[in-house]
Amino acid sequence: MTPKLAWVVLFASGALCAQAPAPFAEAWKDAAALFRAECARAKVVGAGLAFLQRDQILAHESFGSADLGSARAVDADTNWHWASCTKTFTGIAVMQLRDRGKLALDEAIVDSLPELRAVHNPFGPMRAITLTHLLSHSAGFRGATWPWDDAEGKAWHPHEPTQWSQLVAMLPYTEIEFAPGSRFSYSNPGIVFLGQVIQQRSGEDYEVYMEKNVLRPLGMRASYFDHAPYHLSKHRSNNYALRDGVPKPGGLDFDTGITVSNGGLNAPIPDMARYLTFLLGACAKDADAAAVLARASLEEMWNVAQTIGGKAALDAGGQRDGMGLTFFVTERNGGRFVGHTGGQKSFVTFFYVHPATSTAALGAFNTDTAGTVMARVRNHLMDVVTPLFATR
Repeated sequence: MTPKLAWVVLFASGALCAQAPAPFAEAWKDAAALFRAECARAKVVGAGLAFLQRDQILAHESFGSADLGSARAVDADTNWHWASCTKTFTGIAVMQLRDRGKLALDEAIVDSLPELRAVHNPFGPMRAITLTHLLSHSAGFRGATWPWDDAEGKAWHPHEPTQWSQLVAMLPYTEIEFAPGSRFSYSNPGIVFLGQVIQQRSGEDYEVYMEKNVLRPLGMRASYFDHAPYHLSKHRSNNYALRDGVPKPGGLDFDTGITVSNGGLNAPIPDMARYLTFLLGACAKDADAAAVLARASLEEMWNVAQTIGGKAALDAGGQRDGMGLTFFVTERNGGRFVGHTGGQKSFVTFFYVHPATSTAALGAFNTDTAGTVMARVRNHLMDVVTPLFATR
């Protein structure tokens, strides 16, 4: 049996792994019930959820429809759009190029992208902004790629800018909003700039580089960027905006354009589970996967570069959030979780790994009302399910 088939059979079986602690079966039953109840409450059309330890999916849950038009239910093959979870893949590619001597994290972004010299920086020269600032969302760039909202929902323009030239045209009207490195402020264009750096330093299109250096060695064979390959289109989830209680489809495919490095990844849950296995360092038997990035470099990405919210946030909610290099690092109830969330079109996603217990969780939702659902389910898994593995 190939590794891919082993993952699919385990996922499809629905059986709980014998290695899980005894209370896990009951705890997962409760978590699955919460997941389904929250999805129903928010009128989510379709969703998938999984929990794994090391290289095994211990349990999974599917909910609803991947596509109402074709009456296609969510299953193990359903291909979800992971939105901003893509940023962590981009970060890994940057670290690969660093380790291969193609770039340095402390180098100025204008060394790769001289067009950024046109940005207005009231805090000093643009040469002061480094790749580390971009990786840690502390460069001072605005949050949105487009500097305006599409409040009217106009359908005539692309979902995202399609060409680098469109972003370059906005650079003279772009301002650095705070002293680089002084604080955290989530920035989509900052990660788009890193995608351009990857292209420049590797000599390949972003998607080609990622396929060769990340997706393929990890065995993520059903994963891709933007439009679905023909043979996988039958598994693509639609996405739905709930309007007056009625789900409005957003379309089976869309192009993230020049922002692909910021949010263009699509993958089924078993493929994303392979990614989490790599993050957990549990793919030693797969030399190709283990070689994607040195363990020390990966853990370097999990060192907090910028705090989020400060001490007051910890006092109020028992949680402290920090930003590593494209990964969020969360201290919650004594545990340290590393992960990301995503939201684009009407997709909502999350993943986290808990290195201390070698466990991880991930979920995907295809409806825009799922933000609160995602947070409640993820927090429940962090607070109730993950701690079951703490003494093992």
